[in-house]
Amino acid sequence: MVRRLPAPVSAGLLLAALLPLAACGGGSKERPKADLAASKITTIGVNSYLWRATLDTISFMPLVQTDSNGGVIVTDWYANPNSPNERMKLTVSILDQDLRADALRVAASRQVNQGGQWIDAPVQAATVQKLEEIILTKARDLRRMAITG
Repeated sequence: MVRRLPAPVSAGLLLAALLPLAACGGGSKERPKADLAASKITTIGVNSYLWRATLDTISFMPLVQTDSNGGVIVTDWYANPNSPNERMKLTVSILDQDLRADALRVAASRQVNQGGQWIDAPVQAATVQKLEEIILTKARDLRRMAITG
């Protein structure tokens, strides 16, 4: 005589046995789909990869303000020890939850010391552009590492 388990128990055991197999993709050669929206499931209001990449990139500069909900990071003046008569200040804005080039804006201020007085000086456009490229590359790398884990 075959002994049968009550229906709710046998269904529960079957489900428990099959769940690990479902996670394996059932032998399919297809790569698992990455959760591209994972960056949106954060406690901050902006793209977490851009946020972390920005903080990593400008970590050598003193921070004055960080607003993760508004996506704004403001540094204090920073003088490179190799160029003590020149200093920079940055404001980085992350404008979106998506990891896109137009979701990042860097604004830089530059001053030079002339006779003991700090005077505003122009910032080369290439400087801001290079900073944006570095942050975006780092953010994409962070995302790639999170997906391939």
